[in-house]
Amino acid sequence: MTSDITQNLDFAHSPINQALTPERKIELFTQMVRIRRFEQAALKYYTGGKMGGFLHLYIGQESVAVGTISLGGADDHFITAYRDHGHALAVGMGMNECMAEMFGKQTGCSKGKGGSMHFFAPDKNFWGGHGIVAGQTPLGLGLGYGLKYLGREGCCLCYLGDGAVNQGAFHESLNIASLFGIPVVYIIENNGYSMGTSQKRSSAFNGCLAQRAEAYAMEWDVIDGSDIYEVRAKTHIAMERARKEHKPTLLEIDTYRYYGHSVADANYKKYRTPEEIENYKANHDPIVTFQRRLINEGVLTEDQAKEINKAASDEAAASVKFADESPAPTIADISTDVYWESDNDTPASKIGHHFFND
Repeated sequence: MTSDITQNLDFAHSPINQALTPERKIELFTQMVRIRRFEQAALKYYTGGKMGGFLHLYIGQESVAVGTISLGGADDHFITAYRDHGHALAVGMGMNECMAEMFGKQTGCSKGKGGSMHFFAPDKNFWGGHGIVAGQTPLGLGLGYGLKYLGREGCCLCYLGDGAVNQGAFHESLNIASLFGIPVVYIIENNGYSMGTSQKRSSAFNGCLAQRAEAYAMEWDVIDGSDIYEVRAKTHIAMERARKEHKPTLLEIDTYRYYGHSVADANYKKYRTPEEIENYKANHDPIVTFQRRLINEGVLTEDQAKEINKAASDEAAASVKFADESPAPTIADISTDVYWESDNDTPASKIGHHFFND
C-alpha cells in the first residue's frame, strides 16, 4: 500500500519539485537554515538560564517541517507535538514571537504562558504545539473532519514522534480517520529514539512503523527525511489523496535529532554512539545535503549560502535581544487568555460553537 513512486526515481524531477523556481528553492533552503540558527540560539540561552520548562530541539529534522509545510494551501492545517519550533517557523511565525515565548514574555506568541511546547498561530492555520504524547492526533483528526464537513478542499498535516505510535489515542484516530474518510495525513517524524529508548526496544513492528496503517485499511509510505525533494514528492501525493478523495495516509519520515529528547536529557550521548551522530551530520544532514544539491544545480553559490547563514544567525541573535528586553506577564495576566471566546465575550461563547463556524 505504499505510494507508486519508486525508490529509484530522482525526486527532484517529480512534478511538484519541477515546479519550484530557483528563487523558491533558495527560500526553502533559507527556511531550514533559519530553523537551525534559531534552535542553536535557543540552546545557548536555555543552558544560560534564560528559559524555564523544557526545550525540545529540532536540529537535524529541518527538511521535514519545511518540505511538508511548503506544500500547504489556504485550506490546509497543521498541528504537532512539543518539538514544534521548526513547524512554527515554517508556517511563517516570526523568530521574535517564538523566542519571547520561550523567555516567558508578554510578547510571545502565547503571551509567555505556553513556553517552548505551546507555539500557536491560528491565523496561519497552525494549531500547536502540544505537550501530551499523541494528544494532538485526535485534534488533527478533528481539524480534518471540520474541513470535510464544510466542503473545503484541504487537509490536516498532523505530526507525531515515533514514540507516540504506541499511544491508544493515535490508534483510535487512525481507526476513525479510515472509517469516516477524513482528509488527514499523519506524519511520523521517526528520529529513532522516542525519549531515550531505541525504536527496537520500544515498538513492536515488522519492517517499519508506517506499516501499522494496513490494520486500518489506510495508505502508507516511508520517506527519507534527509532529502527535501523526496519529502515534498511523497507528501504531495498523500495531501492530494486527502484533499480530493478524503482518504487519510500514514507517512513515516526517517530523520534524526542531534541532541537529546529535550535539553534536559543528559544521557543522549550514552544511548547513541558518537560515531552514529557524526555519521548523520556528515552524510545525512538535510541542510548540508540540500546546499550541496542546489550548488550542483547552479541555483546557489557557496558565498550565497554563507550570507544566508549569517543573516539567519543575526536574526536569531536579534530575537534573543527582543525577548530579553520584552516585559514579563503581570499577576493580572494569569486570568486572561484562558479561553479567547470568553475573554472577548463573543456570540460563540454563549452557544459553544467555535471552530469552522464561518
